[in-house]
Amino acid sequence: MILLSSALTVLSAMITPAVLILACGSLILTTSQRLTRVIDRVRELSKEIEGLADDTRGEEFIKEKRTMLFDLMERAIHRARLLQRALTRLYIALSTFLATSVAIGVVALTDTNLAVVAIVFVFIGAGLMLAASILLILESRIGLSSTYVEMDFLWKRGLHSSPEVRENRSLWRFLGS
Repeated sequence: MILLSSALTVLSAMITPAVLILACGSLILTTSQRLTRVIDRVRELSKEIEGLADDTRGEEFIKEKRTMLFDLMERAIHRARLLQRALTRLYIALSTFLATSVAIGVVALTDTNLAVVAIVFVFIGAGLMLAASILLILESRIGLSSTYVEMDFLWKRGLHSSPEVRENRSLWRFLGS
């Protein structure tokens, strides 16, 4: 009965890294998707910037739009870099959680007193996941600010070119004006 108890203890200890591996994998998947969306956005912005050469709406409009597009491009580049850094940390965290599982198994099989190795791996992985989460928070704030920049541009252009927008007061309540 002692062998079964020891085996269950080892298996129970190995479940914690498995949960962390699953959480880390989920973050890797969603972060990869976010990076893909940012890359697609950069490609769209590039096409819009190229299309400005053929635009005939006036120099003032083209200048304002070019400024806005380059601002959005700069933000997208910054977002891509943050996402890449977050992904790097998440992949390293995943590796440390896998190393934790291996270390637990090795400690159990060899009956050595090196459990501290597994604990160190878990702390490193958790720290990396925390750092990646902070980068993801920063990236999402940049994404939101990019949306605000684009909405502000469209709103100002709408007010400038469409008097009916200025007269439609129901739209103004969302802006707090």
